[in-house]
Amino acid sequence: MSGHAGVVELGIVQMRCEADTERNLARAQEMTREAAARGAKLVCLPELFRSRYFCQSEDAALFDLAEAIPGPSSRAFTALAAELDIAIVISVFERRTAGIYHNTALVLDGARGVIGMYRKMHIPDDPRFYEKFYFTPGDLGFKAFDTAACRVGTLVCWDQWYPEAARVTALLGAQILCYPTAIGWHPAERDALGESQYVAWEVIQRSHAVANGCFVAAVNRTGFEPDPSAPSEGIQFWGRSFVAGPDGQILCQAGADEESVLTVTLDLGRIEVQRRGWPFLRDRRIDAYEELSKRFID
Repeated sequence: MSGHAGVVELGIVQMRCEADTERNLARAQEMTREAAARGAKLVCLPELFRSRYFCQSEDAALFDLAEAIPGPSSRAFTALAAELDIAIVISVFERRTAGIYHNTALVLDGARGVIGMYRKMHIPDDPRFYEKFYFTPGDLGFKAFDTAACRVGTLVCWDQWYPEAARVTALLGAQILCYPTAIGWHPAERDALGESQYVAWEVIQRSHAVANGCFVAAVNRTGFEPDPSAPSEGIQFWGRSFVAGPDGQILCQAGADEESVLTVTLDLGRIEVQRRGWPFLRDRRIDAYEELSKRFID
């Protein structure tokens, strides 16, 4: 699991999501094609892009948005990955069986189709982010997958706040940590807390890149999406999708309010150079971390 050598062209898709799931799916495919036309060999899309972010309220009828695997999203993107001969990371509201649903990332790799599945491990429960109502916590553990382009680790949104998740995924050999994301402001909080919340989001993910000596791609949606139960309220997604290098520097970043397709050339050799200079993995005291398995140390 030493990973690939050379360079890889990474594409990230920042998009608006509307009520029409078919239009969202078509738009996501269109933007993925654009990334591939610019040379991308690995493309990552935002969290749950096929619909608006429905977790703003608790409504059992919204379980109807879930899809089996294979289903509409996986079939469409499996065909697209094969046609374009690229790897794609997509996010799916998975219906596993009656009453069990997951927030799932799939890795597709050209003609090989689906080569990996990751079910979101950390599930939030906050105002307008009522994900515990919808999603069963992941039971597959942390994952990294070998595509033709690179070895990619898949984590999803709330996972991006946890250094343990990034560390384990990096230790599995991931060269790029891809975080499909749906995060934004409660508009009422934006003036008072908006900038500090955004900065915290960016800093924690750049720190994962530094601590693990790998690349990080945080891929968000953009635009305002109303709360299904109170359309005058909702979330202003803050966009600003970005890719960070192993030294934590931002290599490319989208704006706050517009749809964007960004591509960036990643030199995978930078991982080894960074880890030689900053040998955090070498110096880890793996004999001294057993307390991390506890909820709290009293």
